Amino acid sequence: MSMTRAEERKLIRLAAAGDKDAAAAFIKCHQNSLYAYLLRMSGRPDMAEDVVQEAFVRVLTNLDRFDPKYRFSTWLFTIARRLYVNACQKHKPAYDSDMIGNWRGDWDLPSKATHDHETATNARSAIDVTLAKLSPEQREVIVLFHQLDWPIAVIAQHLGMPEGTVKSHLHRGRRKMKALFESDRKLSEQVAEVWR
Repeated sequence: MSMTRAEERKLIRLAAAGDKDAAAAFIKCHQNSLYAYLLRMSGRPDMAEDVVQEAFVRVLTNLDRFDPKYRFSTWLFTIARRLYVNACQKHKPAYDSDMIGNWRGDWDLPSKATHDHETATNARSAIDVTLAKLSPEQREVIVLFHQLDWPIAVIAQHLGMPEGTVKSHLHRGRRKMKALFESDRKLSEQVAEVWR
């Protein structure tokens, strides 16, 4: 579910005034994509759930600080990212590839034959393994760009870095993932199954 800027502003005004339905609409609109993003970043469902919950609490209690010239989602993801960084100082990421691969974000898994589903699951698992081997910056840029379809400019603003640096992290991360796939026969086969 996405909303226009006008709908977004109206909901912000209503939620800031205490309208619980408006607050619920924000949560419903952004919860799945925020959880999927944090799960890919942390590799831990428990951490992703905690950060999502805390992010919504912070956002909804500080709506008066929101600057409407920006997208609400950018503000929400920035707050969640800061909370995630703080949580990482307490916990070292431990990836559970099966759990991460099964979480799909806002999109639904279409009905598929068992073989097709297993193939897709294997490919996601291989991608998760290689993502875990990237630097945190490369992993975050790749997840934001490829999973959430954020443009380079929005990623740069979100991460507080120049667009050229974002492009470098994206390029180096892709190159490292490709090298990891090429150097590991099992991973390479899992991903290649998708394109057969």
